[in-house]
Amino acid sequence: MTPERPMLEVSGLVKQFELRKSSSHRVGRGTALKLTAVDHVSFSVPRNQTLGIVGESGSGKTTLARCLTRLMEPDAGSVVFDGTDIRSLGGKDLQRLRRRIQVVFQDPFTSLNPRMTVGAALAEPLRVHGITGRSDTPARVAELLDLVGLPSTVTRSFPRELSGGQRQRVAIARSLAPEPELLIADEAVSALDVSIQAQILNLLVDLTDRLGLTMVFISHQLSVIANIAHSVAVMYLGQIVESGPVDSVFESPQHPYTAALLAANPEPVPERRRRKPAIRGDIPSPLDMPSGCRFRTRCAYAEDRCALEDPPPVRVGTRHDARCVVLPYREAELHR
Repeated sequence: MTPERPMLEVSGLVKQFELRKSSSHRVGRGTALKLTAVDHVSFSVPRNQTLGIVGESGSGKTTLARCLTRLMEPDAGSVVFDGTDIRSLGGKDLQRLRRRIQVVFQDPFTSLNPRMTVGAALAEPLRVHGITGRSDTPARVAELLDLVGLPSTVTRSFPRELSGGQRQRVAIARSLAPEPELLIADEAVSALDVSIQAQILNLLVDLTDRLGLTMVFISHQLSVIANIAHSVAVMYLGQIVESGPVDSVFESPQHPYTAALLAANPEPVPERRRRKPAIRGDIPSPLDMPSGCRFRTRCAYAEDRCALEDPPPVRVGTRHDARCVVLPYREAELHR
């Protein structure tokens, strides 16, 4: 039996930004510097499942999200959505693709037009994509609001008149208006209070189940990823350093960076608290990457050879990969 094709397949994705030294740039002699924000990232997301992408600020998560939707153009690699490489599309084909892939941004106040009422904001994608006629639009707007747990009376409200949780529900409703198949949530709950975060997470889980959505959920909070994702990819300085099923990665981390993030995550049950592997110093500048393993300058287990080779992903389970050259005998230390 042929396995079902993933909804999203990303292979060797690279995104660089060209910078110049300001002092040299003024006289026209600047040497271009390349900042690699996304460095040969590969992963796949099965249909109707959620991939969580986690990492510190500056790890490349948001740049990756923008490349997946072509809000930024990647420099190399492929993004294959439902069998089609989206980098090959343009014009009306790209517009049709964007109906099938939608984004929920971090801050619902800035992602919603403050001059548009909720009703107008939800009606706009229906009009742009030709989903409903003018007479049918109000009923569809009411359906969308009901879908995210809001009353139809908010159609007359402006974003400033709503709470943070209500605004994010409106943002989710707007992303669902074109009836997408893939939802990319970029730090969609990080701007909300913890109690509201739980409500929005429960809403997203319910919607992905009810509507059969595939989702890429980006967050710096491991506890959030644990509650919403089927699989996880851990990013550090533009690379995925560990990936696999959530249970496997979180219960048995195979990379010191993942283990340190998990150890720093609050755990109310004392016997389940992990020994904390140290993360030394600050995250290096992406303009001055360490040689070899880019985490080695902060790793408590680094060896001399870690400076010599950039480790490729190593398979350490059925679907669990990690970038670490001394994995075989480090595992016991990581899990003590």
